Amino acid sequence: MGLGKAYVAGFRWGLDQNFDVLFTMDADFSHDPKYLPTMLELIRSNDVVIGSRYVEGGGTLNWGVGRKVLSRCGSVYARTILGAPFRDFTGGFNAFRKEVLQALVLDSLRSDGYSFQIELKYRSYLKNFRIVETPIIFEDRKVGQSKMSQKIIVEALRRCWGFRIDAMKGGHGLLGRLIGHGSR
Repeated sequence: MGLGKAYVAGFRWGLDQNFDVLFTMDADFSHDPKYLPTMLELIRSNDVVIGSRYVEGGGTLNWGVGRKVLSRCGSVYARTILGAPFRDFTGGFNAFRKEVLQALVLDSLRSDGYSFQIELKYRSYLKNFRIVETPIIFEDRKVGQSKMSQKIIVEALRRCWGFRIDAMKGGHGLLGRLIGHGSR
């Protein structure tokens, strides 16, 4: 049913278990668990922790030039369109406090591919949650293939504009109604 639906199902399960913090990460060890203690420490004083490939000390291993350009440009594009300060909008190694996920109205998330990552971070930003990026090294998988496709890229390009337009409507668009006013 897609990446976004899988994330929402995982978040729901974690919220049903009453976990205080939920992490997202690739199960193929592209996201190295050695970063979890640092992220856990950072989530104590923040609401969202982004494991970032694009802050000082972060990076990627075993990626071709095309994938590096696509990934970095995707984050620059999202940052430019949305006006949010994140260096790594599309990465999937993140930590969220349960209050963030509860406030984001999971059923209302519209994205599925990599734009799901963008939507989560942007909505958290619009709700004024405390968000920090911490460096990680992302090592490309040794087995299997990326799910990146032209459809996912086009979805992300289009969705960024939709997120921005909804937010600019100040409560009149879907996203504006969902984020509300006077939130954290």
